Amino acid sequence: MTSASNRKIRIGVQLQPQHAEYKAIRRAASEAEELGVDIVFNWDHFYPLYGEPEGLHYECWTMLGAWAESTSRVEIGALVTCNSYRNPELLADMARTVDHISDGRLILGIGSGWFEKDYDEYGYEFGTAGGRLDDLAEALPRIESRFGKLNPAPTRKIPVLIGGGGEKKTLRLVAKHADIWHGFGDPEVVERKVKILDQHCADVGRDPKEIERSVAVEGEPEELGPKLLELGVSLFTVATGGPDYNLDKLRSWIEWRDKQQS
Repeated sequence: MTSASNRKIRIGVQLQPQHAEYKAIRRAASEAEELGVDIVFNWDHFYPLYGEPEGLHYECWTMLGAWAESTSRVEIGALVTCNSYRNPELLADMARTVDHISDGRLILGIGSGWFEKDYDEYGYEFGTAGGRLDDLAEALPRIESRFGKLNPAPTRKIPVLIGGGGEKKTLRLVAKHADIWHGFGDPEVVERKVKILDQHCADVGRDPKEIERSVAVEGEPEELGPKLLELGVSLFTVATGGPDYNLDKLRSWIEWRDKQQS
C-alpha cells in the first residue's frame, strides 16, 4: 500500500464562488491564509451548484488572477477547471500568467466537465462523458507542449491536479499526467480508487508515489484523517460556500494537521 509518510500533510479549502459578493470571497481567502491553510481552491462553473440555481456566481480564472495578488503564501487553483471551456493552449497561457502573478503558487486543477447547465447556457457542446474524457486526454499533452513554448516560461513545473474517480479513463490520465489526484468518497471508496490508480501507474511505468493523493473531506479529522493517511492521502480539502464562508471545519483540520506534524 502506498504510504504518505514521506509527504507533508496539507490542508486545502475550496471557497465555492456562489451565493456571495466577491468582497466576502476575498475576505474568506485572506482569513484562510491567516489560519494557515496550504491551498485555496475555487471551482470552474458559471452557475451555483447548490441552493438558488440563478444565485450570485463568479468566473473561476478571473478570480484566480485576483487571488494571485490578494494572497501571498498559499497555493491557489481551481478544483477543478473544466477542460471544455477553454482552448488547451489558451488555458496553458492563462495558467502560466497566473503562475507568474502569484510568484509560482498556482496549481492547475483540471477535469473533463460534467455540469450540463454550464454547457447549455454558454453554448458549449455537452456531448457524452466518454467524449469529454477523450477531449481531456487530447488536451493534456497540448497543455504540456504549450508550457514549453511560452516566453517567459512558467516559474516552475506547474503542478497538474486531475479530479475525478473514473476507473478506466480518468485514473489512467492521472497516472500519465498528474502530480496530484483529487477524489471523493469514504475510506472504502478511496481505497479502491488508490489500488486502481497504482495499477494504472504500473501499466504506464510511473512510480505511484510521485502522485500526491487529495480527498474532499467532510467528517471529523480525528476519525477520518488517520484512515485516509493509511491509504496514502496527504492533502485534505474542506469545502465551504457563500454567503458566510464558515471556516470552523477548516480550523479543525488545520489543528489536526499541526498535531500530526508537531
